[in-house]
Amino acid sequence: MILNQVPLKLAPLRFPLVLFDLGSTLIYFDGVWADWMQSAALALGDFLVNEGYPFTAQAFRETFIPRWREIYAERDETLIEHPTAQTLAVVLAEMGFPAASPALLRRAMRAFFGVLQPRWHVEADAHACLEALREMGCRLGILSNAGDDEDVQHLVDSARIRPYFDLILTSAAEGTRKPHPRIFQSALAAWGAAPEQAVMVGDLLGADILGANRLGLRSVWITRRASTPHNLERLGTIVPFASIASLAELPPLVRQWNTPPD
Repeated sequence: MILNQVPLKLAPLRFPLVLFDLGSTLIYFDGVWADWMQSAALALGDFLVNEGYPFTAQAFRETFIPRWREIYAERDETLIEHPTAQTLAVVLAEMGFPAASPALLRRAMRAFFGVLQPRWHVEADAHACLEALREMGCRLGILSNAGDDEDVQHLVDSARIRPYFDLILTSAAEGTRKPHPRIFQSALAAWGAAPEQAVMVGDLLGADILGANRLGLRSVWITRRASTPHNLERLGTIVPFASIASLAELPPLVRQWNTPPD
C-alpha cells in the first residue's frame, strides 16, 4: 500500500524555498547513539546529584532511560512534541520530586546535551551545497524534529551554517513533529510560499518525505545515512519525488527544476 501520493505535475519553480532536515542530512552523529545516550543520562544524573537530589547518578539513569524511550515513542505516534526538559520534569515527579524549576531544568538540559553535542559534525559537502543554492537565489530553512530548541541552535552554530538560513524551526518550538502538516505550514507561511514553491530534503521517509508529499512539496530523500530500521520499514510505501546520495547532487537538481522547458 502506498502511503502517499507523489504529485506528478507541479508548477515550475523559480528560485524556490529549500527546507532541510538537520540530523543525518546536514550534520551527522559520530558514534553509537544508544551508548552515548547512556553517557548523557549519567551526566544528567551527576548534575542532579550535585544539585542535592538524594539518589545516585546510576539509579537516575536506570529510571530515566526507559521512561524517555516510552515518551519518545509516544511523540512519534501523536506527532506532539514533548521537550526533553518536560520529560525530565515528569521523571523527577514520578520519583517523588515534583518541584523542579524551569531554570534548573534548563541547566540540566545543558549538562545532558553537552555530552552529545561534540559528537555531531557537519557533512563535508554541506557548505558548498548551501552556498550554491544561495547563489541561485534560493531561500533556505531548517525543519528539525528535536526535543530541545537550544540544542539545535547550538548544533547549527557549531556547524557554522547559520548564515545560510532565514529560518530554523524545531518541533520543540513549534509543538508538532514532522510529518505533521503544521510544522511545514509554519515554514511556508514565513515566506508566504505555496507548497509547489518548496523543496524538502531529509533522510527519514516517515517524517521528511511523507510530510512533504502530503502537503505537495517536492521531497528529496538523501540516502547516504538512511539505512535505518525506520526507513527499511517504509521502503516502497513512501515514495520521494527524488533521491540523492549526497548534498553535492542537490544544487544541479534544483537548477534543473528551475530551468524552463524549451
